[in-house]
Amino acid sequence: MSSPTQWVLTNKPTDLPELSGPNQTFTLETASLPSLNDDQVLVRSLYISNDPAQLPQDGIMRARSIAQVVESKSSNYSRGDKVLATTGWAEYSVQDAVECQACEDIPGLSATHYLGAFGLTGLTAYYGTKIIARVGREDTVVVSGAAGATGSMVVQIAKKMLGCKKVVDIAGSDDKAKWVESLGADVCLNYKKFCFKQDLVKATDGFVEVYFDNVGGEILDLMLMRMKQGGRIAACGAITDYNRNEKQTTLKNWFEDFWAEGKGPQAVKEMVTAAKEGKIKVGEENETVVDNKFEDVPKTWMSLLEGANTGKLVTKLV
Repeated sequence: MSSPTQWVLTNKPTDLPELSGPNQTFTLETASLPSLNDDQVLVRSLYISNDPAQLPQDGIMRARSIAQVVESKSSNYSRGDKVLATTGWAEYSVQDAVECQACEDIPGLSATHYLGAFGLTGLTAYYGTKIIARVGREDTVVVSGAAGATGSMVVQIAKKMLGCKKVVDIAGSDDKAKWVESLGADVCLNYKKFCFKQDLVKATDGFVEVYFDNVGGEILDLMLMRMKQGGRIAACGAITDYNRNEKQTTLKNWFEDFWAEGKGPQAVKEMVTAAKEGKIKVGEENETVVDNKFEDVPKTWMSLLEGANTGKLVTKLV
């Protein structure tokens, strides 16, 4: 193995990250890997998850990955096994085996869906929709960022798994809105259109029971005026405000609580079953996989903040 490298956050941005210049946000450094202890594995990252709120306070950039076991001192994994692990932006990393999850084959589907539909984003959608917002059959649900990894799963979980009355989606282009409509949304709105506010008021006539918020900002402000009394808002994300100058308060750690309760694996099982039964659509259209050299990992992540992807954005290391 040649000298492994990793991307480290060296200048925490006050606005959008900078990929070059004297104040560049990330620095490519040579990694120093410790020797393996018992019940640990050395893994090589194959696919890296791109998520809008990955920035740590300092140190290696956070990320979940699908990785391949290169060396093992664990009875649970052998050389060549594929696992889910929190590797960060690192070519190679040492992981505690207990913190890894085996990537079991799903017939007809790519393992990359463990980073999206059947990964953290899918579980976020499941938990926020079913547990936090308590979506039921009589509810109208509005979903912002509906063409993203989480939003596209919320649409399907709300409509196809929980059987809600109506889903209104908000996306960033007509093409994205049409795609989300194909997943089960009843009304599709492009927030970049001049008439968006009027269209939103029309689509939410009578007001709504549930808003699943992935963006924050002005759309959240608008939706606060479209909620029924006693309505529920799942505050999942605020990509509009990420990495901006203004101080923002965001909610986090819901997934960790859900997993700690032992319900995460069951939720994944329910979603996989729903996909096998055709209740929800999971396939190539649910993700955008970008081939990239490790040196260009930050560029792919930055495209996420620009809304360049449909579904989950995944970096495939080549």
